[in-house]
Amino acid sequence: MTAKIWHPFTQHGLGQPIPEIVRAEGATLFTDDGRAIIDAISSWWVQTHGHCHPTIVAAIQEQSASLDQIIFAGWTHEPAQQLAKGLSDFLPDSLDHIFFSDSGSTAVEVALKMALGYWHNQGHERHRIVVMDHSYHGDTIGAMSVGARGVFNQAYAPLLFDVGSIPFPTEGAEQVTLDALTAFCTNQDNPPAALIIEPLILGAGGMKIYSSKVLAEMYRICRQHDVLFIADEVMTGWGRTGTVFACEQAGITPDILCMAKGLTGGVIPLAVTAASAPIYDAHFSQDRTKMFFHSSSFTANPIACAAANANLQIWRDEPVQLRIDDIITRHKDFARQLSEHNNISAIRQCGTILAFEIDEASGNYMSALGPQLLRFFADRGVLLRPLGNTVYLMPPYCITDVQLSTVYSVVEEAVEHFA
Repeated sequence: MTAKIWHPFTQHGLGQPIPEIVRAEGATLFTDDGRAIIDAISSWWVQTHGHCHPTIVAAIQEQSASLDQIIFAGWTHEPAQQLAKGLSDFLPDSLDHIFFSDSGSTAVEVALKMALGYWHNQGHERHRIVVMDHSYHGDTIGAMSVGARGVFNQAYAPLLFDVGSIPFPTEGAEQVTLDALTAFCTNQDNPPAALIIEPLILGAGGMKIYSSKVLAEMYRICRQHDVLFIADEVMTGWGRTGTVFACEQAGITPDILCMAKGLTGGVIPLAVTAASAPIYDAHFSQDRTKMFFHSSSFTANPIACAAANANLQIWRDEPVQLRIDDIITRHKDFARQLSEHNNISAIRQCGTILAFEIDEASGNYMSALGPQLLRFFADRGVLLRPLGNTVYLMPPYCITDVQLSTVYSVVEEAVEHFA
């Protein structure tokens, strides 16, 4: 019997075709039957500079010929050291301790364990994690626990730990969110260990956007009440919201910041959980029982670190911010164009991310409209993967004006066809 591939977030029982991609370049994917597909969601939010960027490809080739893998517990290597040093150019000074892992979900797990370890090693048993409604932080057990409960994790509910939830700060009702956070933070009987949030925009939760002022105020409340602040920048980091990290727009520095996806330009898995000195110091001891108990076999893989170093070099050498700004401007113009349609709603933008809903009675992630839209876009040479009836664009920064115009045209066609 030939083994069959089991694809993620795919219901194989529907019998939907799964195209085969044979190569990629820039913002273009090429199928085995010769079609060119515009990658308008950065291959699930990871590609920043485009596929097969020569600088990253060369770095991977060179590194793989000299050192491919080495245990990182008690050993080190130059690519990791270079990356930790290089990240200092992009991170606030206080986030000066770099812990490597291999996915966004794992980076979140690391952050949660760091937060709990911080309190435990100081003799304070603070366990509660506060989260925001509609959040998504990954698919491992801890990451699912701090994400929204629903169809994503209903089957695994017995494995998930309890959290405190604050409502999403809907425009006009932001104070409800802030009051809820304050209530958790001032609970003397069960004070929180940490708040974890996706800054400015919730990704898989429906591309829900909130203001930098709310983000700054949540941070202030946590600071006032000695609650750790964890920023999950796995999706928002590396330019997606218009700045390298979304927290910059609120003028805040979290205690712990998670990054992945764009860290290597989206080419190879690598994640970082950056922590402040107090988090590190709580684990620094002559007592071996206070060490940070986390690792994976491929922690700080040299090839992945080399790719990340190449990504940083691209940010230094190429006009990445100008490309981001151009996409932001193009999206704003297209948003005005979309607003002329009365059959869509909630047109919104956060940096290079543009989203809206195609109206229907049962609008949610499991909407039957989602698979129809997916196939509609694919048939027209565009990779878009709607979240139910929520259509969003998140292109790589290298996308050309012609390609982006094509994407906009196909999206408008979809609006006219389905709405």
